[in-house]
Amino acid sequence: MNDQSSVRDARFADADERPLRLRALDDEDLRVVSALVQDAVVTVGEVSWMRGHRRFAALVSRFRWEGGTRTPERVRSLLVVENVTAVRAQGVDPQARDTVLSILALAWEGEADGPGRLLVTLAGDGTLAVEAEALEVILQDVTKPYRAPSGRAPSHPE
Repeated sequence: MNDQSSVRDARFADADERPLRLRALDDEDLRVVSALVQDAVVTVGEVSWMRGHRRFAALVSRFRWEGGTRTPERVRSLLVVENVTAVRAQGVDPQARDTVLSILALAWEGEADGPGRLLVTLAGDGTLAVEAEALEVILQDVTKPYRAPSGRAPSHPE
């Protein structure tokens, strides 16, 4: 845990009833964050690379996988990558701001304490590659949970 910040390293057990405030600094942390954002949806217009701040951010509606068996819920969350040097998109039109993207997984290519890129794999063969000086991903809930509009959990047929 970083004593100079209220953001903590990712732990799946912490993600039950309270709003999430997690930071991934290594592969183990990132696996937790990836599991928590699986099936999150975001419009292209809610994804931003703030070049001057060297930050990538997305305001996602994530499914609350940590909720167990209660009524399926979603929550609006910020997914932030720090110290970003470049962002590339494949299979995503940055001008189509209303297009809905569905996140499948996050993966880091590179050393945790050195340069690399965060791959955001999207449904439909899209990918965002967020190049950064080191792995630092933050996931923070910013609203109260709400009933999932579909009324059910996303499924992944084999």
